[in-house]
Amino acid sequence: MDQQTRLFLQQRDLNFAKKGINSGLLAGAAWGLDGVLMGMVLGLAPFTNNMSLFAAPLVGACLHDGFAALWLFINNVINGKWRDYARTLKTKPAKMIMLAAILGGPIASSGNLLGIYFAGASYTAAITAAYPAIGAILGFIFLKEEISLRVWTGIAFAIIGSFIVGFTPPEGTNNPNFYLGLGFAAVAAIGWAIEGVISTYGMDLVDSDIAIGIREATSFFVYIFVIIPLCGRTAYQILFAALATPSGWYIAMIGLIGGISIFSWYRAMNMTGVSRAMGLNVTYALWSVFFGWLLNNLQIKPNLIIGVVIITIGTILTIGNPKDLVHLKS
Repeated sequence: MDQQTRLFLQQRDLNFAKKGINSGLLAGAAWGLDGVLMGMVLGLAPFTNNMSLFAAPLVGACLHDGFAALWLFINNVINGKWRDYARTLKTKPAKMIMLAAILGGPIASSGNLLGIYFAGASYTAAITAAYPAIGAILGFIFLKEEISLRVWTGIAFAIIGSFIVGFTPPEGTNNPNFYLGLGFAAVAAIGWAIEGVISTYGMDLVDSDIAIGIREATSFFVYIFVIIPLCGRTAYQILFAALATPSGWYIAMIGLIGGISIFSWYRAMNMTGVSRAMGLNVTYALWSVFFGWLLNNLQIKPNLIIGVVIITIGTILTIGNPKDLVHLKS
């Protein structure tokens, strides 16, 4: 291979790596905004009825993933990829992605929204931010990803900063289910970590755009045919009431933001690897604080400021030099 060809290939790989990093950062920002907005909508009718402890946030999760699946399908139709759904579903990698969807959707996303419902968006984001460490370890074991000491350090900083953000419950809280919410957030962290590893494995043979479309559609169908029926009549009452009120249509718009986030996350994992993509996506804890302050009057306390600074340092370390990715491939 001559020098000019080698330089061309290195530049192409560098551009690819930069796009992956940008996708990871976009995924974090969009997910932080998504969580704050969902927390606000879950405080509106009909999600505020006291007939069931869990039905309201689970219905919200169902609608969220349903609308996200719809937006992603429309995107694939526009790009001429909609026929790939049927072809891909017959393959083994698609089955892996569907398994990842169940772990990351009905299990992890439900845990995330239950956490938001009981403990608030910022504190839930802080706890779920632990998932990159789990994902990085699993990626190292099962996908044989090479992870530099700098990236490990960046992930550790991001997680530590996130825990500092959510370490102390809100002062004067009258919410008896606060710690229950943190428990659900922990479930979300584990589910997302496993999802990332399984879906990245599946995307070796599946277009990431189709993979995320299948992911969201699978999540929605499990919600609508399994989770909602288990919640009983109350869940159906909330579901139909939501579609007849502005709340349901707010979720439709939030689903677009959520679709952008998870679309970008899957692309980042495909382009930069599980550990780096998760280390970038974890910045949603930072964005959750920012959007919580901007849109929902979140009180900025010293632990939030310290945590945000540490998360930022961790993000810079995780991104590092995009040329590192090119060197790893060569």
